[in-house]
Amino acid sequence: MDERPMAWSSGDSVHATLSVLRDLMVTARPRQWLKNAVVLAPLIFGRELLDPVQIGRGLLAVVAFSAAGSAVYFFNDWRDAEADRGHPLKRYRPVAAGRLHGWQVWGAIVGLLLLAVSAAVVVGGSALLAVSAYVLLMAAYSLVLKHVVLVDVLAIAGGFVLRIWGGAAAVHVPLSPWLYVCTILLALFLAVAKRRHEAVLLEEAAGIHRRTLDDYPVPLLDALLQITATSTIMAYALYTFSAPNLPDGHVMMVTIPFVLYGIFRYLYLVYRRDLGGMPEQVLLDDRPLLLAIVGWGLAVLALLYGPELVNLL
Repeated sequence: MDERPMAWSSGDSVHATLSVLRDLMVTARPRQWLKNAVVLAPLIFGRELLDPVQIGRGLLAVVAFSAAGSAVYFFNDWRDAEADRGHPLKRYRPVAAGRLHGWQVWGAIVGLLLLAVSAAVVVGGSALLAVSAYVLLMAAYSLVLKHVVLVDVLAIAGGFVLRIWGGAAAVHVPLSPWLYVCTILLALFLAVAKRRHEAVLLEEAAGIHRRTLDDYPVPLLDALLQITATSTIMAYALYTFSAPNLPDGHVMMVTIPFVLYGIFRYLYLVYRRDLGGMPEQVLLDDRPLLLAIVGWGLAVLALLYGPELVNLL
């Protein structure tokens, strides 16, 4: 009879531990790691994808930025817990709901930052500088920049540019300025779509959750969406026939329809389905958009690496 309470106690302890681990993983936002695929762009477009050593360096850079990004999410959730409790969706986050304590949050932050620094140091070069700049920018965003209208979305786009820089530093590949331009414009497009989703979802309470939303009327956000969508398409089109390291004959231009459809589909989801608040969720849940991205990726790989693979065979 004495063993049953001990068994129940042990079971409760295991359940509590698993619950905390699950909440830690949720707060780390593993779905957001998809954004760090952009770190591999220099590896792919620099035509280094067939080099196993370079692949390893690129993946380490992805690990560094993923860990750094998750650390920032922990910090952001800890700092915004009170405001998140008034949000219809964010109030269920583990920190806002009170399921994670301060010491657990800060323990995760320290551990993730150590992982990010370690991965960047192994990669070498200026990767550590890029990761450090990313952490500082995102910390500044959480503390100040997200409360400054227009600067907030520019800061988000800056984070993607730092990812590109880190990826290039990891594999020692010089990048075309067009890739930077395409990256920042696409990031701005997604960031503006997210702001529009928040403004529409929260309506009159938008300013309570995020002060800058009072300065983002929906017509302004619609105009910014049109500008960034158009600019992204034009920049990518110019990139396909003016950037170095691309195949001869401007054949990369055949990938433009995939980009056109992807942008158009995303706009459709924003305006007709009221989506856009979580770009990574939209990507995973919307099959036509996912197929367009996969089709674009396969076309790019075929054009960049097809001849080399044929020669190997």
